[in-house]
Amino acid sequence: MVTDVTSTATTAAAQAEMKKSTGMNKDDFLKLFVTQLQNQDPLNPQDGTQFISQLAQLTQVEQAYNTNSNLQNMLNQGSNSATLAAVTLIGKQVEAQGNQLELKSGSPSTIQYKLDSAADQVTVTVADQSGKVVRTLSGGSKGAGVGSVAWDGTDDAGNQLAAGAYSFSVSAKTASGSNVTAAGLVSGKVDGVDMSGASPVLSIGALKLKLTEVTSVSGGA
Repeated sequence: MVTDVTSTATTAAAQAEMKKSTGMNKDDFLKLFVTQLQNQDPLNPQDGTQFISQLAQLTQVEQAYNTNSNLQNMLNQGSNSATLAAVTLIGKQVEAQGNQLELKSGSPSTIQYKLDSAADQVTVTVADQSGKVVRTLSGGSKGAGVGSVAWDGTDDAGNQLAAGAYSFSVSAKTASGSNVTAAGLVSGKVDGVDMSGASPVLSIGALKLKLTEVTSVSGGA
């Protein structure tokens, strides 16, 4: 069974690490113990209580190494599962909370957001990669839930901006001026996965999303 193989490999790894750190594992100690018993003076036998106490201590140390190895194995399995899950998302349409936005040459972009309650005025601010605000958009009044506003890719002066990654923020207010909680949404088709870091990062064109940020997945493009 796969479990048996994994358990055996984990135990062997723990014993190897223990021997590397302490210079001895339980098997080495038992061999030394037997050799000393075989070569002791029959007329003046050594007290075995000390050997048993040392063996018990060594066994506890070995169990600690086994526990650490098992925990590391579980962490590795979790990491492998996350990597596999990320790879299976390639070609899928995903949605996540975020403030990233990709502007493609020759086509407008749709900025999505979610409101906790209805708002009389929604304002979307677009910034470039340096954080400089390039466009302020009015979304008008919106009900609670998901809303969107179109951006033609121009700045406030009407100049066409370069294609690439941008960021946005959403603010919403009621007629009385009270703030409404608003969150940006990012959606798109996953076209790649970066597995060089501690956790997988999904690529959606010029945008990067952590796997843990994904809130929904659909099969179509």
